[in-house]
Amino acid sequence: MKPLRIALTKGRLEEDTISLLETIGMNCDAVHNKGRKLILPIGDGSIEVVLAKAADVITYVEHGVCDLGVVGKDTIMEHGGSFYELLDLGFGRCRFALAGPAGKKFFTGYQTKTIASKYPNIARAYFESRAMDVQIIKIEGSVELAPLLGLSDAIVDIVETGNTLKENGLAVIDTICQISARLIANEASLKLRKKEIETLAARMEKAKEKQV
Repeated sequence: MKPLRIALTKGRLEEDTISLLETIGMNCDAVHNKGRKLILPIGDGSIEVVLAKAADVITYVEHGVCDLGVVGKDTIMEHGGSFYELLDLGFGRCRFALAGPAGKKFFTGYQTKTIASKYPNIARAYFESRAMDVQIIKIEGSVELAPLLGLSDAIVDIVETGNTLKENGLAVIDTICQISARLIANEASLKLRKKEIETLAARMEKAKEKQV
């Protein structure tokens, strides 16, 4: 049988997932010594890890070339897709927040607000839930620059410690939601390889509880 293939978001989520897999006894030396390789065997070779960018993890899982994926809830909320969300892995915790210039009131006045964000879909959904009509501008880099340069009234972005906001004279206006890493599964894989996937997910959940 071909290996169970898991797409991992490169970087911190990759490191935390490998740590979790090692907790359940899997040898992940190939990942630690990956060099430039992007597809790597772990454990006894019955599982393959695929290293990818966050949005691509969803694409690979959705199209069935990977059975499972580990991706942040932020990417799931922004991009959506057809897959099963199996498990909150408990790491990569941070939050989505509305932030703007410190000390300046945001929810006042009749002028249409302009919002800068790397996550326009999440920003749009948030303001629609508040029945607010806003203009949203997509930013790819340091979104904190937008209100500092007068491009926007506020930003919607991921906040971890809040230090970057503080150092740039910004402050959280409202927390939109909490986010963390999730284990997702291809719909067909979950039917065809149900026992393998559920067994692995159960072992990962048990290991996660030990790490908390």
